[in-house]
Amino acid sequence: MTTPEELRYTEEHEWVATRGETVRVGITEYAQDQLGDVVFVDLPEVGRQVSAGDAFGEVESTKSVSELFAPLDGEIVAVNDGVADQPELINSDPYGEGWLIEIKLDDPTSVDSLLEAEAYQALTKD
Repeated sequence: MTTPEELRYTEEHEWVATRGETVRVGITEYAQDQLGDVVFVDLPEVGRQVSAGDAFGEVESTKSVSELFAPLDGEIVAVNDGVADQPELINSDPYGEGWLIEIKLDDPTSVDSLLEAEAYQALTKD
């Protein structure tokens, strides 16, 4: 399984890429592997305020439906319409074209509270 070193991670199996005052969020390779083939993604509206831990959408696969949780506090400034049209992008390119949302952070330093790659790898080994 790939766990890019430059990303941060949540215990809910989401990755976070810092892009200045915004972050891009997706689900990890581990998560998409556990889900199986993704067939539907429900994403929020741009402009929605989220708090860390808030459910912001869901991913439906051939095995189950899983909620998506905001990793940090902020405003959703972009959603990936590409995954709404082609949910399989989450399986084929979870760290690239399969991203889900972008959040303008209330506090850009809050990214430091998330797991680093090594800690996330330890979490998924259990």
